[in-house]
Amino acid sequence: MRDPQRLNSPPARTVILACGALVTPFILAAAGLAQAAESPSKAAKADDPSAAQHNWPTWRGPTGNGEAFGKPPLLWSEDENIVWKVQVPGVGISTPIVWEDHLYLTTAVSTEREGKAKTADEPASDEPEAPRVRRGGGGRGAQAATKVHEFWVYALDRKDGSVAWKTKVNEVVPHEAGHATGSLASNSPVTDGEHIYAHFGSRGLYCLDMSGEVQWKKDLGIMRTRNGFGEGSSPALHGDTLVVNWDHEGDSFVVAFDKKTGEERWRKSRDEVTSWTTPRILEVNGKAQAVIPATGASRSYDLETGDVVWECSGMTTNAIPSPCYADGVVYLMSGFRGFALQAIELAGAKGNVKDSDKLLWAYGSNTSYVPSALLYQGRLWFVRNNTGRVSCLDAKTGEEHYTGKSLAGISSIYASPIGVANRVYFTSRDGLTVVLDAGKDFRELAANQVDDEVDASLVAVGDRIYLRGRKSLYCIGEK
Repeated sequence: MRDPQRLNSPPARTVILACGALVTPFILAAAGLAQAAESPSKAAKADDPSAAQHNWPTWRGPTGNGEAFGKPPLLWSEDENIVWKVQVPGVGISTPIVWEDHLYLTTAVSTEREGKAKTADEPASDEPEAPRVRRGGGGRGAQAATKVHEFWVYALDRKDGSVAWKTKVNEVVPHEAGHATGSLASNSPVTDGEHIYAHFGSRGLYCLDMSGEVQWKKDLGIMRTRNGFGEGSSPALHGDTLVVNWDHEGDSFVVAFDKKTGEERWRKSRDEVTSWTTPRILEVNGKAQAVIPATGASRSYDLETGDVVWECSGMTTNAIPSPCYADGVVYLMSGFRGFALQAIELAGAKGNVKDSDKLLWAYGSNTSYVPSALLYQGRLWFVRNNTGRVSCLDAKTGEEHYTGKSLAGISSIYASPIGVANRVYFTSRDGLTVVLDAGKDFRELAANQVDDEVDASLVAVGDRIYLRGRKSLYCIGEK
């Protein structure tokens, strides 16, 4: 096992970007083809379709459904199949991404410097602000910050976890407390293999090149989230367009940027309350749409113009899970104070599709609150609310293969499941990963424990799994 202090080793090059004018709040998260080789492909390019075999460019993987390629380990523990383990500075529960030789993640580091959070109508000040407590989620409020926090993007070498570079993009006192189980860095980055797009919500959106140099940045304002729970929606990328969703308790909107210049292409108002969903960009008959589930209505936006193509009501409050997609059908899910899962055929979908034949089927039981669903081998896997009770449905018909089955030892889960090597991996908040057979029958194959809290989702590339805990980042592989 590698030295756990390796992350702080001197070879790293540090890039600092001074952006004191930008301000940022907190985040609630959940926190993404053939078998890839152990070492990533040097030939992978942003416009190479085979690049998906070797990389994990978004938080839900190369297909966007939680599906991986290769054959990572079935078994591990603190003493078995740990290739390396490194400490991660600060706190962040964003899911890492992978491109070629490097793994990229975001984190927030608290300093000892006192400060005052900027508000929407108040300039930043060096005067400390009296602490206050936000309440929510069963009273599990978090103490508001009075310390300046630094916001970083890290690039780690996949071979040993050493720091290739790290870039500080902002430092500020966050203006919201955030949920007690959230973090200041919960939005996951996305990459096209040429740039990394890191979104810290109210703390700014940043485009970095693969060497860690900031190319452009955007201040989207101050987000006021429900109960001060914080932010968590990740950016979505398609072609030359980057899409950011901004649903909160103020004027909600969705905005599209030119990924190369940061120029705003369009912005559309949204009649929505706070949600934490990440847009899913899909091609329908050669035209791209950005699908965004939400409490009022799930909507699909024409990627070129921002016009609404279709909409469908039916999600619950506090929409969080990301959509899944396959064979022309998008799957939308939510699970707070109710259960909702909808399968919508995209071809020909226009206007309100709630009562049309484009809504192929709906399911109203045992759906997830924070974790997204997994779509793998024609089946949908998801847990009930944030618990260890798992269901599996046929994606085409909505037919139950099984529902409400208990994952042994898992009581609470934020991480989204992944599917790889005919297996499905579920990771609990206390670091236990239960592995199921990916067939129609419920069958547990393994249970793997690490000594950490885990809210980020697993990342699987080739024969390796990367597991981000609140203390450490693990590389798991056969030894």
